[in-house]
Amino acid sequence: MFTGIITGVGRIAAVRAIGSSTHGKRLTITCPADYLQDVGLGDSIALNGACMTVTTLDTANRQFTVDISAESLDKTAGLDQTGTVNLEKALRTNDRLGGHLVSGHVDGVGTVTHFAQVGESWTLRVLSPPQLGKFLAYKGSIVINGVSLTVNQVTDLNTGCEISINLIPHTVENTALSSLSQGSRVNLEIDLIARYVERMLTAPVAAPSSTSASV
Repeated sequence: MFTGIITGVGRIAAVRAIGSSTHGKRLTITCPADYLQDVGLGDSIALNGACMTVTTLDTANRQFTVDISAESLDKTAGLDQTGTVNLEKALRTNDRLGGHLVSGHVDGVGTVTHFAQVGESWTLRVLSPPQLGKFLAYKGSIVINGVSLTVNQVTDLNTGCEISINLIPHTVENTALSSLSQGSRVNLEIDLIARYVERMLTAPVAAPSSTSASV
């Protein structure tokens, strides 16, 4: 589990194929100084919101590797090439929950339709896939590339659901969201509670079983 509060901005320094082109990739990530001091093999770290397992560690060079499957590459954005990524270590039970409960499972890939500075803040608008629209609500939570954010506006369109978000300077300066532009593809994770509410409302209700008493 995660919180959507980014603990560091790293960089995918290398992308190598695992087996044939139909298999996954091995990513080498360079981290900020001392970021890996409390990280061990097998630990979970979210890369742009996608939960990954640390497979090797090189603390001297501030690097670690993860293996990402072809299925995960197909369902995410920005993890198949070099570039900056948001990093978050897995939540400890005694940590502050500064954002909201985040699973690190990407539900869909959205597209940035607008990203511009307005005064001291920034306005970010993202078009989500149509199937995610029912999970997005005014003042609700959304994870974009691993960052826990609050939705300020929801607009349902024929092509999907567009959400508008206000980013404070601290968020832009301390995450990889600063590298976004119109047309950028981003990883989206819906609110965990909304996921379960939708299931409870749509799951078929089993009829009570009838039992006959034996004599």
